[in-house]
Amino acid sequence: MSHATLVFASSARILPRARLDRRVVASRSRSAGARSARVVRVSDGKRPTSLGASGAPSRLVVVRGVDAEADAETASAPPSVAPLSAAEGYAKLDGVLGSIRDLPPSERGDAAEAATKDVSAALNGMKAAGAVQRWDCYPELQRRNIFPNELAQMGVKDASAIARPSDANDFNFIVAVVMSTSFLALIVGVVLPGDWGAFGSYLIGGISLAVLAVGSTAPGLLAVAIDRFARIDPSYRDRIARHEAAHFLVGYMLGTPVAGYSLGLGTAHTDFLEAKLERKVYGRIAIKESTMLPLACISMAGVAAEAMAFEDVRGQEADLRDLQRILNKCEPKLGDQAQQQLTRWAVWQSASMLKRHEKAFEALVEAMKGGASVPECLRAIENAPETTGE
Repeated sequence: MSHATLVFASSARILPRARLDRRVVASRSRSAGARSARVVRVSDGKRPTSLGASGAPSRLVVVRGVDAEADAETASAPPSVAPLSAAEGYAKLDGVLGSIRDLPPSERGDAAEAATKDVSAALNGMKAAGAVQRWDCYPELQRRNIFPNELAQMGVKDASAIARPSDANDFNFIVAVVMSTSFLALIVGVVLPGDWGAFGSYLIGGISLAVLAVGSTAPGLLAVAIDRFARIDPSYRDRIARHEAAHFLVGYMLGTPVAGYSLGLGTAHTDFLEAKLERKVYGRIAIKESTMLPLACISMAGVAAEAMAFEDVRGQEADLRDLQRILNKCEPKLGDQAQQQLTRWAVWQSASMLKRHEKAFEALVEAMKGGASVPECLRAIENAPETTGE
């Protein structure tokens, strides 16, 4: 599921010059200031290293954000929030996000960056008025070592499936192609007379060989076909919706404005609005742990959602690639064991958030399956009843 995969296939959206899979942009809003960062995935054919994942083509992560000086500047001036009613806030979100959606792809990037302040202000105003409760409801994150049994307590079915590549979609596709072409070749050989039957059988049988050859040399060429075939299974479509809804909800609860999403064939992704960019990925500015932790949770939220609902995790290769690039920019540097612990913590933290807000998550999944707009998805999140113990 490439994808998210977070994770789910590529298309040109906010940045039309590259084929993007998904961009994750985190804009952390707190009373003492603001912090922003962004994760973008593009195909590069490389694989995760220290996290132990392999298999499907992975994605490159781009992380950008404001520097420490900008953080200090914003920290010195606490923002003033004007309360907004639910009607006013959702109307503003409808207008701003709708105008971005209606623009040509080449213009959406600048429009999204310009709209970040307005969207965040609307959500913060609604929160100040008590119209929303789950927006930015996790202002601080603290990581710790997590043991496998703690993941099980959060509902993860098989903790060993995390960071373990899954080739279930590829295997099912290959088996279906081989079985169907073999059966068709047999029918043709029996029905057509003489040499025509023999020629037809060899020709159809060659399809399986061609698919196997392409799959072993350039598997990316079969990605769309594999994704299309997998979507025949309703549980796979549910898997995609849950994966993307988890990115959406966890990002929202960590104070990250959502720009849009897609569950479409080969283009499943969740887009987050962006604030200040152009610094940390291409420069040498490191990412602080306080910035890295929410990004890690957003990156691994889809993995957590799949692991809570299914025995295997099919959409994690690109997400792990996202996380690896984030960890590579983190200061102080983390060793391999620390990175594995951080990965486990991010899955656990995301799973605990999804479990605590389970009803909001299920409402969001259904809204996204129905093609709801982002403001409609936010209404579904906020209107969902509280889960017991929330």
